[in-house]
Amino acid sequence: MTADRPDTLRDLVMSTARGLRRRWVDALQPWQLTPHEYRALHVIGHGDDGTPRLGDVAKALRIAPRSATEVVDRLQDRGLVERIPDAADRRATCVRLTAEGARTIRNLEQAREADADDYFAALTDEDRTELRRILGKLR
Repeated sequence: MTADRPDTLRDLVMSTARGLRRRWVDALQPWQLTPHEYRALHVIGHGDDGTPRLGDVAKALRIAPRSATEVVDRLQDRGLVERIPDAADRRATCVRLTAEGARTIRNLEQAREADADDYFAALTDEDRTELRRILGKLR
């Protein structure tokens, strides 16, 4: 197998992605959150008005509405989000971050940035620029 074979590149990219994911799972441990729960908090906290409907959360996470309900239940049990009635549709429920949820998201984003800085520290600024360019092209 030569270094130019696509499967070698594929394996390197996949291995790198798995490594980043493992690091992120480890970084989430102090908050006792899963990557999925983090993504849900992010979706809820970064929506257009900060109060998406449960169905919109499910759509953004690409999961079934029932699964989104379960994720929101867990986050609500921890005091990170709260359900509120939809002002435009009495049948719908929206969800928003609590003050604790907003604080948690800020702390998580700082932790994620610090972890990324640590992970990519071996790369020069030029390496990072080139990697960003190449990955952007592939995406």
